[in-house]
Amino acid sequence: MATTSLWHIKGRLKDLIDYVENPKKTVSDHSMQDFFQTFSYVKNPQKTGNGEYVSAINCLKEIALQQMILTKQQYQKADGYIAWHGYQSFRPGEVSPELCHEIGLKLAREMWGDKYQIIVTTHLDKEHLHNHFCFNSVSFLDGKKYNYSKSEQKRLRDVSDRLCREYGLSVIERPKKAPSRVLYLDEKGGKPTRYNIYLEDLKEAINGSRTVEAMEKYLIRKGYEVDFTGRHWRMKLPQYSHYTRLDTIDERLTPDFIRSHLGAYARYGNRPAKITYSPYIPEKYRDAWKPKQKTTGILALYYHWCYQLGILPRGTDYKPTSPFMKEELRKMDEITAQLRYLVENNIVTISDLYADRDKNQSEMDRLIDYRRRLQNKIRRALPAEKEKLRDEKQGVTEQIIEIRKRLKCVKGVEERSVKIDERMNDLYENEQKIRKKQYEKIVKGKYKGRYNGK
Repeated sequence: MATTSLWHIKGRLKDLIDYVENPKKTVSDHSMQDFFQTFSYVKNPQKTGNGEYVSAINCLKEIALQQMILTKQQYQKADGYIAWHGYQSFRPGEVSPELCHEIGLKLAREMWGDKYQIIVTTHLDKEHLHNHFCFNSVSFLDGKKYNYSKSEQKRLRDVSDRLCREYGLSVIERPKKAPSRVLYLDEKGGKPTRYNIYLEDLKEAINGSRTVEAMEKYLIRKGYEVDFTGRHWRMKLPQYSHYTRLDTIDERLTPDFIRSHLGAYARYGNRPAKITYSPYIPEKYRDAWKPKQKTTGILALYYHWCYQLGILPRGTDYKPTSPFMKEELRKMDEITAQLRYLVENNIVTISDLYADRDKNQSEMDRLIDYRRRLQNKIRRALPAEKEKLRDEKQGVTEQIIEIRKRLKCVKGVEERSVKIDERMNDLYENEQKIRKKQYEKIVKGKYKGRYNGK
């Protein structure tokens, strides 16, 4: 069984040339860092058996990067997608390093070997052996750029599957869309992603309910919208537009399976869902958020949110039980960094935040203008002065990068404050809806009792 993927790397030819001339002194934009890391990564001797499993197609592996540059210069195609990077990953224990590399070379030759310069490496540092492909975006044959369309994506999978069958390896018969890398890393790190939260609440609902109706009530009490009609049962939180099938979360969660496993921990009746709130929140932060009102005290709102998520106080054993809030824990590092920024810069209200934003923006505009004037000076300066001016320009660039980070944090705080209000409103509305239903049930029971003469 082999999985494949391919993605583009964007950059400029000038940065590529600077990197070849002196990799240690190259200062490039963020988009090109990916390529530099990729090219050094695929040839990493610690991952490739000291270079034993590194091969080149239509170029020499020792000077592959230089040959790719010459091809781009020949056809005057220096911008946009500068290269393509992909992988072919096998099931652990299914292939030897030699076989893995052999299949990778065949795949690369059949896919891109007639037109493009390619580096193929086999990495041995993980439990699953995998091939990496890094190839020029410009064809050495006719100068055309590679276009990774849906048909090319399908062809890559088909060729990989065919080669696996030829070598007697397993093939994925019913492929599913892979999660994004961010989501994959979050799930691998044990962070509460949407599917993980759904699965956790589903287990609680199934184990604590004796009937499907009670399970449905449990999930509704948690804040979910459910649809238990048809062959495939579904659920979602209100902030998402699409339902998620339960058998997508776990292929075992079919209606028959759920019915046969209801009430595992419900010995004396159904267990009602409970929504808890942090008992640790100080009095001065309890009223930082009010329903249906935009909060202006942004620092107090952040403290309120951090207590409700269990981030504060440190060492607390409180964990949010509402799925509205659980998923926010994925952003715990980001939320903590934003709170730290607010405290360090004495930002208490939204007005303070806007003032800080304007101050940083003005400073950045000034530095960008100064850097532009420095660049003009460098063009006219004598060789002896250029090095000094370049060092000064680099110092200004570092200041601009730092201010950009600050502005990004300010923007993040502004956007998150709105999301905090929305999430708390969602939670509040759900609680109000449940309480209203419970009240109506009690009232209806009283009237029914009177009608029956009780």
